[in-house]
Amino acid sequence: MKASLVALVTLSAQLAAAHYTLPDLIANSTTFADWLYVRETANHYSNGPVTDVTSEAIRCYELDYTATAPATSIATVQAGSTVGFKGNDDFYHPGYFSAYMSPAAPAANSASAAESSTWFKIWEDPPVFENGALVFPSQTIDEITFTIPKNLPSGQYLLRGEQIALHVAESYGGAQFYIGCAQLNVVDGGDGTPGPTVAFPGAYTGYEPGILINIYDLPAGYTGYQSPGPAVWSG
Repeated sequence: MKASLVALVTLSAQLAAAHYTLPDLIANSTTFADWLYVRETANHYSNGPVTDVTSEAIRCYELDYTATAPATSIATVQAGSTVGFKGNDDFYHPGYFSAYMSPAAPAANSASAAESSTWFKIWEDPPVFENGALVFPSQTIDEITFTIPKNLPSGQYLLRGEQIALHVAESYGGAQFYIGCAQLNVVDGGDGTPGPTVAFPGAYTGYEPGILINIYDLPAGYTGYQSPGPAVWSG
C-alpha cells in the first residue's frame, strides 16, 4: 500500500473515531442497551453527524423513517426523575449540549410523532466564557444527564439529546449535530404547560451565533455564548 493511501486510511479512521452516537438511554438508575429505547440512527456505523439543519435528519436522525420507531421500545419514567444519554465514545468535540422533549401522538413509537412545532427544551449545557475564551464543561465525558421537569404532564414523549459540535463551525454548514431520540412514557406528572415550542426542522437556520461561530477566533467585544433554539422550560 502506498504511503499516501496509508495516510488517507489512517486519517479516515481518526475522523471516524472522533465522531459518536448517543445509543443508550439512561433512566431509572440504569444505562440501557444500545438502541433499546433510543431510535437507531443513520450514523450507527459511520458515527457521522448531521450538518444540514433544514433536513428531516435534524429531528431524530432515524435509520429508517418508517420502520425504526415501531421497532424501538418505550421506557416508563417518572416526571422529576433523572434521565440522559450515554455515547458510544467520549464527546471529543467541543460543543453545546441540550435536551428537548415533545408529546408523541398517537404514541412514542409512532413514526409520525413530533413532526410539528411541539418540541420544547428542558436542559442545556452551554460553553462558559472565561478569560476571553470559551470553555466546554462536557467535553471528553461520555454521557449527559438531566431532570425531566416535575410538572410535565403524564403521557408519551420523545426525548431528544443533542450536541452541536463547534470545532469547525466557522462556516455555514460546519457545525456538527449528534442526535439521539428516546421513546418515553412519563408517569406521575403534573399540570405544566411546556413551551416555547419549535419544530425540527425549523428550530435552527444555521446562522445563529451559537451555531455559526469560530470558537478559536472570537470576534472583538464578544461577551458570551448565545444558545440556539428556545429558552429552557424547567416546569
